[in-house]
Amino acid sequence: MGEAEDAYVWVDEPAFRAHAAAGGFLEWAVVHGDYKGTPTPDPPPGRDVLLEIDVQGARQVRRQHPEALIVFIEPPSRAEQERRLRARGDSGDVIARRLSDAPAEEALGREIADHVVVNDDLDRAVAEIQSIVEAAREG
Repeated sequence: MGEAEDAYVWVDEPAFRAHAAAGGFLEWAVVHGDYKGTPTPDPPPGRDVLLEIDVQGARQVRRQHPEALIVFIEPPSRAEQERRLRARGDSGDVIARRLSDAPAEEALGREIADHVVVNDDLDRAVAEIQSIVEAAREG
């Protein structure tokens, strides 16, 4: 399962800040030193919007859309998180920053989330998230 080539748009900081100031993002934040944001979605009627965002963005979404379903996904352990970051090729500096930020991010994620899913087994975690979404749709 890969992402579409146009899944991300890279711009310089002034362009990003201008877009944010114009209200062009549903949420945005500086995450691990990088500016990241989600353009304001315009889904067809009856369709869900699924976002993969950090806890800062989730907090913004919660403020704007209190009815949003927020699922916080966490690694099974700090050692496994580090192993995954190394396996995907992150630099030592990025890994150190992410591991340092992880306890605070997890605390915030647990505070604002409706559900917490531990990603210890991908198939099980996906099934659990699907069940959570289906239950929310049934209301």
